Amino acid sequence: MDQHVNGVPASLPRTSAWRKSSYSNPSGNCVEVAEVAGGVALRDSRFPDGPKLVFASAVWDAFLRGVHD
Repeated sequence: MDQHVNGVPASLPRTSAWRKSSYSNPSGNCVEVAEVAGGVALRDSRFPDGPKLVFASAVWDAFLRGVHD
């Protein structure tokens, strides 16, 4: 399994397409997610080459369940 270090440039590692949150607003305060090997990467759409956070799939799934609950 690939390992990713949080805070690396958002252009690394290679991802599938970045997707913007459907809850984004017109002021540009947007979050984007992309699938990476073994998990999900999260970045600020205003700074696409800036740092990102990487979460293991199980951690991301737990987060989403918590949001929905």
